[in-house]
Amino acid sequence: MDHATDVPESLARPADRTRVNDYDSFAEAYAAETENNLVNAYYARPAMVALAGDVAGRRILDAGCGSGPLSAALRDRGAVVTGIDASAGMLALARRRLGDDVALHLVDLRDRLPFADGAFDDVVASLVLHYLEDWGPTLAELRRVLRPGGRLIASVDHPFVAYTISDPRPDYFATTSYAFDWTVNGQSVPMRFWRRPLHAMTDAFTTAGFRLSVISEPQPDPAARELFPDGFHDLSTKTCFLFFVVEVPPSAAGADE
Repeated sequence: MDHATDVPESLARPADRTRVNDYDSFAEAYAAETENNLVNAYYARPAMVALAGDVAGRRILDAGCGSGPLSAALRDRGAVVTGIDASAGMLALARRRLGDDVALHLVDLRDRLPFADGAFDDVVASLVLHYLEDWGPTLAELRRVLRPGGRLIASVDHPFVAYTISDPRPDYFATTSYAFDWTVNGQSVPMRFWRRPLHAMTDAFTTAGFRLSVISEPQPDPAARELFPDGFHDLSTKTCFLFFVVEVPPSAAGADE
């Protein structure tokens, strides 16, 4: 699910409430704020679409689809998209955006997915894995529903960001949670993510049976230079998100190559 702000801004104030990551409580405001902003519309989503490449005719699962902007972009490029999200409020907005030609399911990524083995050619997981303390069960399920040769395209908060701006800095090599408040349309909402070192991310992918294809630290869309001149410079010169493409081996023999 896309971010409303980049991490340095969102960590400005600590969260002090217990109900965290409750997207149902601010779905409308969140969707409106992220629709055309710099970080989402001109950086995170274009990068995901670019990594996906030619998706015409491909069956794609949007894991953590939110209000559906990435699903819409992939559908418009010819993909057959299915969306899942843990927030009923966000799925209602996705239904409004996507109509009835995209299957949408209320699913928590920590649970078993309601799909057959090999049901999808690709999974996209935009800014969602860092909500999970343990990637293992989720990645195993995503691999299960991908066909041999299928791809998982994922983006997460860059592990250097939460590490370098935290005071005191955490143990870089440990998986640690960090909490903060987002301000969305004047509403303060408590959030919590999990930061893990880069090697723990790549190890999790390979343990789940994926092969690493791409690690990307992309630049924002050049069109953002005039629209967001100050933010464009910051986003072009500082880490924000980290993107992966990992693949299911095309056969059991391929897994041993």
